[in-house]
Amino acid sequence: MATRYRTILLFGAPGSGKGTQGKILGQVPGFFHLSCGDVFRTLDMSSPLGKTSQEYSSKGLLVPDEPTIQMWHKNMEARTILSIYKPSVDILVLDGIPRNVHQAQLLDKYIKVLKIIHLVCPDEDKMVARLQKRALKENRADDAREDVIRKRWEVYKAETYPVLQHYPKDLVAEIDAMGSPAAVLQHVLEILVPVQNAHFANALSGEPAQPEAGGGTPTSNGHHAKPAPRKS
Repeated sequence: MATRYRTILLFGAPGSGKGTQGKILGQVPGFFHLSCGDVFRTLDMSSPLGKTSQEYSSKGLLVPDEPTIQMWHKNMEARTILSIYKPSVDILVLDGIPRNVHQAQLLDKYIKVLKIIHLVCPDEDKMVARLQKRALKENRADDAREDVIRKRWEVYKAETYPVLQHYPKDLVAEIDAMGSPAAVLQHVLEILVPVQNAHFANALSGEPAQPEAGGGTPTSNGHHAKPAPRKS
C-alpha cells in the first residue's frame, strides 16, 4: 500500500491565482508546495517517462493521465528520499493536478485530501483582463489573445471543474479570487491554519500531533480534547 500524502488541493480557473497562493504557502513551515509544472520541469528526459512526455509535448499534445500520475508519483518519491518533502511533518499543497476526474481517481491511492481551496472567479471578463496583463508582463504575447484565454476557460469548465464533484462537499472551501494576493492569502490561511493545527501539535517545529494518553483527540486549534467522563 502506497503512502497517502496528506494533501491540500488548490483549485480554480486559469487566472485565479492558485499558482501564486501555492508558492506563498510553500514558504510557510509545515506546507510543501508542488505544481504540475514543477513535475515536468524536473523530469529526466532520458528516462522512459521523460521520453513519453517529450513525445506528446513535441506534438503539442497533453501527456495522457496514467503517465502524468506516474511522473508525479516518481517525483514525490524522489523528493521524499532526498528529504526535500517530509510526509511526517509536511502537508502537501498541489496545484494544477488533478486536471480531470480520471487523474483524481488515479491519485486517490496516493493522497489523502484534507481540504480543497476553490478560488472562485465570479467575473470572467475581469479574469481575462488579468491573464492578458500577466501574459504581456511575462512577454508571452500569444497567451494574451482573448480567444486563447477563452479557450483555456472552456477546457477548464469541461474537464477540470468536474473534479470538484469527485470529493465530498465538506472538503471544499470557496474563496473569492478577485482580491489582491495578500487579501486572498488571508482568507486561505483562515481556512488552512486550523487544518494544519489539527495535524501538527507545533507547526513551526514540525512536531506531529499525537492523541494524548487516554484517547484524547486533536481539536481544531491544535489542542487535545479529553474524553468525557463516563456516567455512573
